[in-house]
Amino acid sequence: MNEEAAPDREAPAQGQAATGAEARESPAKRKRIRLILGIAAIIVLVGGVAWFIRHRSYGQYQQSTEDAYFQADTVAVSARVPGYVEQVLVRSDENVKAGQPLLRIDVRDFSAQAAQGQAQIDLAGANAENARAMIREQEAAIDQAQAMLGVAQSKASFAEGEVARYRPLAASGAEPREKLAQLQAQATQAEQDAAAQKAALEIARRRIAALQAQVSQAQAQERSARAQTQAAQVNVGSALVRASTAGRVGDLTARAGQYVQPGQRLMSIVPVDQLYLEANFKETQVGLMRPGQPVRIEVDALPGIEIRGRVASIAPGTGAQFSLLPPQNATGNFTKIVQRVPVRIAIDADPVLKRALIPGLSVEVTVDTRSGRDELEQLHKLQDAHQAARQ
Repeated sequence: MNEEAAPDREAPAQGQAATGAEARESPAKRKRIRLILGIAAIIVLVGGVAWFIRHRSYGQYQQSTEDAYFQADTVAVSARVPGYVEQVLVRSDENVKAGQPLLRIDVRDFSAQAAQGQAQIDLAGANAENARAMIREQEAAIDQAQAMLGVAQSKASFAEGEVARYRPLAASGAEPREKLAQLQAQATQAEQDAAAQKAALEIARRRIAALQAQVSQAQAQERSARAQTQAAQVNVGSALVRASTAGRVGDLTARAGQYVQPGQRLMSIVPVDQLYLEANFKETQVGLMRPGQPVRIEVDALPGIEIRGRVASIAPGTGAQFSLLPPQNATGNFTKIVQRVPVRIAIDADPVLKRALIPGLSVEVTVDTRSGRDELEQLHKLQDAHQAARQ
């Protein structure tokens, strides 16, 4: 029993000793806690002030959006002439240069049309030359008719002179009247011959005009045939489809032996070296946005890599304005919806990095709009001045 009571007597003594020690340590511990809390409060206060200062001077001017994607002015490749694809000269995802052949269409029909047009050109030229030869022959006939007309006119003039000379002689009885009648008949016949020669000369001259019209017709036929030949030759050249710009081949659907129509999409050329960003910002974010402002770009496909850019342009309307069916808000029920404004962003990246970027990739962009705050302050001052003037 005594041995069991001894521990009971020792326990209160130990408890009293512990209580005294805690009492001695409590003021120091509380002082240390207050010091830690004070330091933490100072740190939080300093951090809050620093955050507020940074937000007011920097953070509030950073406008971000995830509604942004890489874009490229893709060129749709199509045939200008109908026909069967003879050979496809490129593969999908292949890099091509501007002017590089992409595919060839069978040109035998167009070559035959060009040959036929050349034959028509030769025929029209021969017809024109034949008409010119006939004109030269007719000009000689005109010269002959003019000479014969001169002879006939001379005979008629001589016959008229004889009649005039014999008329007073016949009237006086010195010459018989039969001789005068004979001379008058000869004069009438000479006059009719001269008229006939004059008509023949006029016919020959009109024949020249008809032959010249034949030359003009042949020349027109030659020009028409030449135009048809040139069109056929253009079709022959168009049968070889070339790349209009440098880029990468995508969406290749053309196959050898396939019949294609003009305008049918055969493949696309994506100019991957001319990528840009299309970012759709809320209308509440673009008030201070201006071309030339710096942009930070984070690509989802390249985590940890930050790309620089700059605002190239801002669309002249919201995306809804350029949609196929623009909204009609003049209705009985109206719900305000925050609009999106497309902003084009130019990319400042080295060629090695650009090779990893392809159209359609999602990105997050942040535009530094601090350069627009001065303009906003000027607008505020101008508004204040207008209000003061009205008062």
